Amino acid sequence: MNLGKLALVTVVLTGLATYVGAAKAATSNGSAVKLGMGLDQGLSVVVNFEDRYNLSVGNDGMAFDYHFSKGSFSDDIPFTWFVGAGAWYEWNDDFGLRVPLGLDWNFAPNWNAYGHINPEWQLQQKSRLQFGAGIGVTYRF
Repeated sequence: MNLGKLALVTVVLTGLATYVGAAKAATSNGSAVKLGMGLDQGLSVVVNFEDRYNLSVGNDGMAFDYHFSKGSFSDDIPFTWFVGAGAWYEWNDDFGLRVPLGLDWNFAPNWNAYGHINPEWQLQQKSRLQFGAGIGVTYRF
């Protein structure tokens, strides 16, 4: 990892630490933050804030999404759905925009599983449309 990438990761992680501290102080039970592991940008650490903002930092790069629409199917179906907008950056200096379409499943108290597919628009090396996906498990603090 070159110096520029290291600086970018340091800035993002410092911002996350500041936000997590503020979110925990603002909520008495700390329920605004979920932390977990997933497969999105390679093997990734996943941080979810307020069930709207999702950051994934992994072996291959990082991605940030805002889930602007969420809903449920019916009382019989344990999944909820979400639609978001975001961006991704790969450590090989490739980047682009994406629209995650996914499902959430709260399978146990404080535990959540998710999966999404994302149409992506690669911008850097060669502008093109492609598809990505992600799965993971998070724990609410």
